[in-house]
Amino acid sequence: MKIQSVRGMNDVLPADSAAWQHVHAVAAQVFAAYGYGELRLPVVERTELFKRAVGEVTDVVEKEMYSFEDRGGEALSLRPELTAGVVRAGIEHGILFNQQQRVWCTGPVFRYERPQAGRYRQFHQLDVEAFGIATPDVDVEVIAIAAQLWKRLGLTGFELQINTLGMPGCRASHRAALIAYLEQHEAGLDEDAKRRLHSNPLRVLDSKVPGTQAIVEGAPKLLDYLDEPSLAHFAAVKAGLDALGIAYTVNPRLVRGLDYYTHTVFEWVTDQLGAQGTVCAGGRYDGLVEQLGGPKTTGVGFGLGIERLILLIGVQKVAITPNTPQVYVCRFGATAERQALQLAESLRDRFPALRLVLNAGGGGLKSQLKRADHSGARYALVIGDDEAAAGTVQVKSLRGEGEAYRCRQSELAAELGSRLAL
Repeated sequence: MKIQSVRGMNDVLPADSAAWQHVHAVAAQVFAAYGYGELRLPVVERTELFKRAVGEVTDVVEKEMYSFEDRGGEALSLRPELTAGVVRAGIEHGILFNQQQRVWCTGPVFRYERPQAGRYRQFHQLDVEAFGIATPDVDVEVIAIAAQLWKRLGLTGFELQINTLGMPGCRASHRAALIAYLEQHEAGLDEDAKRRLHSNPLRVLDSKVPGTQAIVEGAPKLLDYLDEPSLAHFAAVKAGLDALGIAYTVNPRLVRGLDYYTHTVFEWVTDQLGAQGTVCAGGRYDGLVEQLGGPKTTGVGFGLGIERLILLIGVQKVAITPNTPQVYVCRFGATAERQALQLAESLRDRFPALRLVLNAGGGGLKSQLKRADHSGARYALVIGDDEAAAGTVQVKSLRGEGEAYRCRQSELAAELGSRLAL
């Protein structure tokens, strides 16, 4: 039987990896520019971490996690998101106590969902988190980081939607009013909304079922239940975004799917990816660290889907530097093979960014030039015994940039440096 990849878990082939490398490189530069350091996390965590952090009555925990018992009988899960692991690591290593921390991480996450464009069962996220800063200026900062990332990647067409969930006390009053309202219209709710009516009523507001949406339109709005500090926090976030010229829309139905959010929540959405329009989402979660057993510590951050960024790069035809070779070295003859080996290594030493392939596996000039052309390289360097004896190399353009010519090996580095702008 032919063994294939698991449904919804995809390979990234060499021809497609340049965009991934580009996104990671640009993101690392942007995050470093704001003073965020990289944190690397395990893929597997204790299941209890996500039950306590994400919420036992969320879709993620109820329906989507890949959970199992290991040979020691411990309940483990493939991580369905990154924030809980970041907090767990911060608590475990004592880096959140009475201090500010700005971190980012990346890697695969796993959810058992119906695979579709931009949404897979194994997908990859970039995650940014800031801890120990209670003021709204850091809410603005993490949103600005995302805006800067779009700018550096050359991506356009995003809409920023924001909302506030206020403090837990505000939500408790709103929750009681919301449940009372939904109970009056329970007969018209879909089955999923009925199930959540008492356990997680805020998620009913985010329903995509038309009948439930119509009922939700008349539901009590959380904004009407916010206290003065919550309103002031949200006003400061909006003022900060205005100062930066970052356009936004207030969406009172934006509640996010995870239980740990307080105050600011936001999503960056696009209409260029069909139904799956959310590319980046996050917000503030001031109670999560304490909820997981750590010190009382504020937190705010976001996660974004790399696959969706890759799709947008393709849709918007953003130019990406390919990872194909720039130079392919053809060699034949015992002396020439040794000399070409030394020459290739000296060029790599001189130009660390040079992408150079040295022919391996033998073959005549015709077959080697065919390999060179197939590799995508711009130039083929040809060294046979005649060139080796004369200390020269033939330089052949593979992309119609002029006639072949001979160059002294001692001058080759300067020649390639000029032609390839190394």
